[in-house]
Amino acid sequence: MGNKLSGKDLIKLGFPKNNSINIALGQINRYRKREKKESILTEAKEVLLHPEKFEGHGTWGKVAEGLINPVHVRMHQLKTNRVPFTIFGENEIDEQAKFQLYDSLKLPISVAGALMPDAHSGYGLPIGGVLATDNAVIPYGVGVDIGCRMSLSIFDLPASHFKGKEHQLQAVLKDNTKFGMNETHATKADHEVFYKSEFQDIPLLKNLLPKAYKQLGSSGGGNHFVEFGIAKIDNPENEWKLGVGEYFAVLSHSGSRGLGANIAKHYTYLATKQCPLPKNVQHLAWLDLNTHDGQEYWLAMNLAGEYAKACHDDIHRRLAKAIGKRVVVTIENHHNFAWKEMVNGQECIVHRKGATPAAAGQLGIIPGSMTAPGYIVKGKGNAESLNSASHGAGRLFSRAKCKATFTQSEIKKVLQANDVTLIGGNIDEAPMAYKDITKVMGNQTDLVEVLGTFTPKIVRMDR
Repeated sequence: MGNKLSGKDLIKLGFPKNNSINIALGQINRYRKREKKESILTEAKEVLLHPEKFEGHGTWGKVAEGLINPVHVRMHQLKTNRVPFTIFGENEIDEQAKFQLYDSLKLPISVAGALMPDAHSGYGLPIGGVLATDNAVIPYGVGVDIGCRMSLSIFDLPASHFKGKEHQLQAVLKDNTKFGMNETHATKADHEVFYKSEFQDIPLLKNLLPKAYKQLGSSGGGNHFVEFGIAKIDNPENEWKLGVGEYFAVLSHSGSRGLGANIAKHYTYLATKQCPLPKNVQHLAWLDLNTHDGQEYWLAMNLAGEYAKACHDDIHRRLAKAIGKRVVVTIENHHNFAWKEMVNGQECIVHRKGATPAAAGQLGIIPGSMTAPGYIVKGKGNAESLNSASHGAGRLFSRAKCKATFTQSEIKKVLQANDVTLIGGNIDEAPMAYKDITKVMGNQTDLVEVLGTFTPKIVRMDR
């Protein structure tokens, strides 16, 4: 019979003839196939006798759940009525994005929703969609690039630091940033995030650790960037040690790289298996947080968020070292994430897919495009937006539409007119691809207070 474990071996041990056998085989084949059959059978016997000891265990937790309290898989239907919601800047948002929100508002787990003024359609939740749910997390409500975030570092250097240093600063950006699937830093950095227990306890994450280590301090493709620019502070916070004025600054936009993408793929697959939904809303499949997979995704998602922050910290550390100056103020915020927050007196899971947290007093940065200013903001804690704001200007043209509409020479003209130098960047990220950020900001005056702006000068993107 060889060394391969089979369902018969588990039935012989006394496993019930139900889904727990399939789950066990799936976990073993995925994560333990190099181990001896005897040792796995010894462990399996222990799980069968004392499943409660293995709740939350990386390999056996799901099997234990199957023995104690199996996940009940059944077809879910949408409700006929939508839960309460608010749309900000309704006239600027395409119909498809609204319909995607409307579908999500009919899920049996939904509590409340909102749509930000930069919204456009996506997979599952629309980009700019905010959804509060009851004890359930939707992997596609978080998105593929988990914990994608903005980070702004302001230096105690005047804006005039650019004068006569353009070529030098371009070289600093080229030498100290890495983009896309293949570029990584020659000198790797260590970080405390790699020592988090989740990297050891969850088999999927253990397998992804080498990739995460390799990609630390790098940025993705698409709309991810690192740019030097001018931070104009109109309304400083007391703790900033900066007065009103214009300063040299760095802004980055990137997420959790291959780590987040693999987490999203794995748990989206599990959600669609455990939570069958009508075909048109299958992307909104959720994981119950009382289940093994729901708990595991929650831990993995939070780890991916910490890793995304670590990537930004490393990018900014490298640039500050190359410039030879210290950062005075850092402003940063996630989008593509889920948080446990109170909504109308009830603890909910609040998904923000391409939306910025904007609780009262919370600082954030909302970028425009490579030729438009970004805004340094403070949240107003608006309950109707579920304490959220837009995460940028939002796309006006899809990537495919950009390629069909714009040319490189048109992009060059726009860059020159705005005195912006671009390193890398594709047609699908043309400045003209984005909505007018001033209009978007005008549609969210109830959500955030503007403290200042960031204007890009030297932009680095993937090629």
